Amino acid sequence: MALTRQTMTDEQRKSVALEYLKALDNGGVTSSGGSILELLADDAQVCFPKWGLATGKDQIGKLFGDVGGTFKSIAHEYATLNWIFSGSDLVVCEGTSSGEHRDGPWRAGVPQWGGGRWCDVFEIRDWQIQRCFIYLDPDYAGKDTARYPWLGR
Repeated sequence: MALTRQTMTDEQRKSVALEYLKALDNGGVTSSGGSILELLADDAQVCFPKWGLATGKDQIGKLFGDVGGTFKSIAHEYATLNWIFSGSDLVVCEGTSSGEHRDGPWRAGVPQWGGGRWCDVFEIRDWQIQRCFIYLDPDYAGKDTARYPWLGR
């Protein structure tokens, strides 16, 4: 049996990535009431700083539980997202966020060097996220200042 691949447009890939971001903001629940894991391929990979690479839904569920368990709330700023389309399955989204981490609140730009700016690289095929590599500073509350002398100025 031959594998079939659905051809997706950039806007369709963007809609999958947006659904993922909105599910993150909604405690892992999609707009249809399903689990965020339903947006991922069975063998998907997600990489998060200071956690590492998770492969497959079981490991990704653990990653989301570990990282998500540190948040009281999170909100991605959808109106200011920047999208970069590659002409292939790769889509890059750059944006800002705000919320409350167990260590304290954050808002991108307050202070300018603090958390809240991020960039995600998605590979989306057949209406599923195959890969999502997340690039950000996981020190949301800005407490990791002792190691960086310029932050004390």
